[in-house]
Amino acid sequence: MSTVHFKQVDVFTQVPFRGNPVAVVLEDKGLSTEAMQRVAAWTNLSETTFVLPPSSPAADYRLRIFTPRMELPFAGHPTIGSAHAVLEAGIARAKGGKLRQECGAGILDLQVEGEKLWLDSPKATETVFAETSDLERMLGAKLKGAPLIMNVGPRWLIAELGDAATVGAIGPDMAAVAALSVRLEIGGVTVFGAASDGRSAIHVRSFAPAHGIPEDPVCGSGNISVAAFLKRAGRLSDGYLARQGMQLGRDGEVSIRFDGDKILLGGSAVTCIEGTLRI
Repeated sequence: MSTVHFKQVDVFTQVPFRGNPVAVVLEDKGLSTEAMQRVAAWTNLSETTFVLPPSSPAADYRLRIFTPRMELPFAGHPTIGSAHAVLEAGIARAKGGKLRQECGAGILDLQVEGEKLWLDSPKATETVFAETSDLERMLGAKLKGAPLIMNVGPRWLIAELGDAATVGAIGPDMAAVAALSVRLEIGGVTVFGAASDGRSAIHVRSFAPAHGIPEDPVCGSGNISVAAFLKRAGRLSDGYLARQGMQLGRDGEVSIRFDGDKILLGGSAVTCIEGTLRI
């Protein structure tokens, strides 16, 4: 049995217990993929990560990311939360204000700006989704425009609703969303609508029941996918603030900015738990 150090980090917030937690195992003790998956299933968080030595000299560290049911090539909130943990633990230091993370999606740059971390997101690709009426039945709401499947490592079906009130009120048919996700090989469905709170541009919700996550409190890859959806339509091109998680008692804040063709995902993080795991 091995003992490994870990942190539980709340992401997209500076206030503990208001964002989206990720468990970060900070040591490489030769754990097998099966052992990592068991730990992720046990934490029962949307993601658990494992920090490993990089396989490329171009990276500062390597990250493996697991949901309770499977490994992911990339995910936004675990990347930001793990970078926070790595910096806090002294495993890596920013060089010129940057960290370089190796993961299944390749080597990604993170910019460190005070307490906020900015992730240089993977390039998005899109697929047309024509089953609009079926999706409306699953969500219990009318869509505003055509939905798209956006691929940023994880694949999300992105749908725009009328406004933030509509986003907050929906109660999706989780069994139907799970079946659709399995059939389309996507992570789940992310919806968004225009906000009127005076702080944010949009409100977002993400549903991934096929991965054991009925609703993700604050989803990085879902927000990147929404940003790619909006960028494709030529909207909110100067960047914006999104809020997510209010229906789950959270209040995550996700910053988006654009740099040419790049989408940058920004957020703060705070450590809530530090300790050891016996694996």
